[in-house]
Amino acid sequence: MEKLQYPVGRFTYQPYNEAQRIVYIDTIRQLPQHLRTEADGLTATQLQQAYRPGGWTARQVIHHMADSHMNAYIRFKLILTEDNPTIKPYNEKAWAELNDTKDTPLEASLRILEGLHERWVNLLESIPSEAWARTGFHPEQQRTISLMEFLALYEWHCRHHLAHISLVAKG
Repeated sequence: MEKLQYPVGRFTYQPYNEAQRIVYIDTIRQLPQHLRTEADGLTATQLQQAYRPGGWTARQVIHHMADSHMNAYIRFKLILTEDNPTIKPYNEKAWAELNDTKDTPLEASLRILEGLHERWVNLLESIPSEAWARTGFHPEQQRTISLMEFLALYEWHCRHHLAHISLVAKG
């Protein structure tokens, strides 16, 4: 079950260098195209299929990625423009159960991710090296997190959920 829940492994943060940061940004840049490729190959039945027992359906995962990455983009902008802002958590499980997640065609979230990731990558590539140490306070984790760690987390998030969609596609 662990391998189905965390197909790319659990997130762990290790401080990284500028070369790794470029790789992380590239993963974020490429996610919309990789996700579209995977999603276009799914049948209507597969869209309603969970990637693991008790997990979200492929449809919920794709809409969750749009929700999550919109929040991530805002978190980055807050951290860049405010001193150690408190990051607003949200109940992602409850969001995944709302009707817009269940009823909206995937195309809406795929388009959101394409536009959002274009802006997000433009922002990420413009951040000066010293600004990557800027932080935000995460109340759920009760700790301060740097932009560098948030970048690593969302790079992992891209790979994590893309792997969930691949699990459904492979049956």
